[in-house]
Amino acid sequence: MHSVLFLAAENGALPGGKVGGVGDVVRDLPKALTQAGWRVRVATPSYGTLHRLSGSRPLTTLPVAFRGEQLDFEVWSVPTDGDVENIVLHHALFEEQGPGRIYFGGDADRPFATDATKFALFSVAAASWVRSLEELPDVVHLHDWHAAMYLPVTKYLDEFASLRSIRTVFTIHNLAYQGTRPLDGDASSLKAWFPEMAPDVGAVCDPEHTDCINPMAAAIRLADKVSTVSPTYAEEICRPSNPATGFIGGEGLEGLLQTARDEGRLSGVLNGCFYTGLGGRRPGWQRIIALIEEQLRDWQSDAPANEAHKLALERVTALPKRRPRHVITSIGRLVEQKATLLLLGDTADNSPIERIAERCGRDAAIFILGSGDAAFEQRMLEVARRLPNLVFLCGYSEVLADPLYHAGDLFLMPSSFEPCGISQMLAMRRGQPVVAHRVGGLGDTIDDNETGFLFDGATPGEQTDAFVDTTLRALDLRADDPLRWQEIQNAAAEKRFDWASAAQATIKRLYTRHA
Repeated sequence: MHSVLFLAAENGALPGGKVGGVGDVVRDLPKALTQAGWRVRVATPSYGTLHRLSGSRPLTTLPVAFRGEQLDFEVWSVPTDGDVENIVLHHALFEEQGPGRIYFGGDADRPFATDATKFALFSVAAASWVRSLEELPDVVHLHDWHAAMYLPVTKYLDEFASLRSIRTVFTIHNLAYQGTRPLDGDASSLKAWFPEMAPDVGAVCDPEHTDCINPMAAAIRLADKVSTVSPTYAEEICRPSNPATGFIGGEGLEGLLQTARDEGRLSGVLNGCFYTGLGGRRPGWQRIIALIEEQLRDWQSDAPANEAHKLALERVTALPKRRPRHVITSIGRLVEQKATLLLLGDTADNSPIERIAERCGRDAAIFILGSGDAAFEQRMLEVARRLPNLVFLCGYSEVLADPLYHAGDLFLMPSSFEPCGISQMLAMRRGQPVVAHRVGGLGDTIDDNETGFLFDGATPGEQTDAFVDTTLRALDLRADDPLRWQEIQNAAAEKRFDWASAAQATIKRLYTRHA
């Protein structure tokens, strides 16, 4: 039986183990690979909590050299449903910012400093654990910059020479985050982490800032195969970003990615989702309201001073007792990628979501579920204060997500860029058409005017105008031509992006040595 080890910062199979889409992929793709006959292990840091999940058991304690001293870390097995083996590596460094915190955003003056150190330890600890196994995996599959340091560690530290024959795959989920740190001269630098390492600087450095290590760049250069999570995104990242036009491409790494493409090492394999357990009627309006109220009261009890929760509860209780003509939903992290085209503008120039809400008036209720960057959360709160038909649910809740996917009439996903996207798939499988920006995986998964609605534009301003116009056009179609709308709903629900196909493509194009 062939075997693969996933290394990632997130694992959605573990309660508390995910923040975004990476966690979904690391949860779901391994399941499909096991069904295709592969043995799959997934390893993540503990963050001080994941090794304490019910049923967890310690496997071993191993030493590792890090920051000039020997540290001991623990290896735990965490049971979940299915045949995937979930491994958690535990050390106190993984919980320095508090138990359960996966990412730390407080390094304003030294970007990535805290997380880069944490994930450098994770990478070398993972290499130490792999080296201890009786049978090495056939493939080590690394996800985003958080796991990328595994490649310099195994290539340039002689103690891991036995691992160099293992095939390596590096998947890019989001090029916006690269983990760049100094090569030397800082407590969070390559030299500080691994003083004994003598790397080829040209293989690990940032293309522009050559005195820095860029884990993403190093992995693109050193991995046997590089993949992205949709074919279109694989093409987009080979071109330079252009802020003036709103195009997000290679983010400074386009030259390396062009080389990987020309060498036949770069592939785009579309993510999937599961289509089981989708029975049942659409939740009624009062049921949705009750679920939202319950979640908001739970959030309020945890954070009684949070103004967003207070406002949302006021808005929900003031909504009409009967379902409005249109229920519009949007679920996603409030970060630059996801929220810019929702909120572009200022108080004098209404944002797109305000223009949509004001045009719809009492005919629509809009639910925005998500949290993220403090600035975007504050901006969304300011917008919500002005819009009685917009409910801003500042957080994330699995309890609310699927009912909103199921109950909504139109889903909004105006990402500035989108490597693949999962939200549009989850909305479509519930028969909720999506308005989306024609970028990356959104263009690969939505057929314009057939399963949803796509917009584009030559500048961010044109894109926001097109977003508003496309949304309003879709709502007009729903109101004026219910039979055509039903056809689009049915086509969206019948579209399939299954993980079984993604697993077969992964095996053929990434794991097989002749590929």
